[in-house]
Amino acid sequence: MCGRFTLLADEVKILQEFGINQPIDHYQPSYNIAPGQNVLAIIHDGKEKRAGYLRWGLIPSWANDEKVGYKMINARSETAHEKPSFQRLMARKRCLIVADSFYEWKRDGGEKQPKRIQLGDRELFAFAGLWDKWEHDEQKLFTCTILTKAANPFMQDIHHRMPIILPKGREDAWIEAGEQSPEEAYHFLQALEMEELQAYDVASYVNSAKNNDAECIAPLA
Repeated sequence: MCGRFTLLADEVKILQEFGINQPIDHYQPSYNIAPGQNVLAIIHDGKEKRAGYLRWGLIPSWANDEKVGYKMINARSETAHEKPSFQRLMARKRCLIVADSFYEWKRDGGEKQPKRIQLGDRELFAFAGLWDKWEHDEQKLFTCTILTKAANPFMQDIHHRMPIILPKGREDAWIEAGEQSPEEAYHFLQALEMEELQAYDVASYVNSAKNNDAECIAPLA
């Protein structure tokens, strides 16, 4: 799964990396992005790519209660093309969720050790995500979820699931304009190559979403 991540890059670097032409409104780096918070995402509106904020925790357009979002921070890529909550989104509401590392907790007996996980050869990357618009009375929310898959050999020692990180050069293909079938989106994800990861231990300070400073990513001595 993916329950926390970071985005520390400056705005100019993000715009350059993902080919965005417009500035990002209210951009703020974060050492400890948690469910329920706004996350930086990129969509294709049919004419161009746009970057903006979505709330992390998907609320399907047909949901009666926004609280469902806290249960839908992740979506299993193996079954998303079949599930009512995600099937329609796999076809036409795909997004990139921008990050530069994520946290995972490795169980060691009765303890859980938080680790910061990064790509081995590049800083910025994008998770494969899905998004939707939810409206109720006069309230309107734009929300998202991160797609996950079975852990690769590196991650298996830490956790049995991991977020899908789109390889460089494949991000645009995930959000390209035009509708795909859910099955086509599924096969796209399953065919992605894996990139090298690296990890190091960080302090349990990161466990609290209230903590959001450089201590979250400081390596344990």
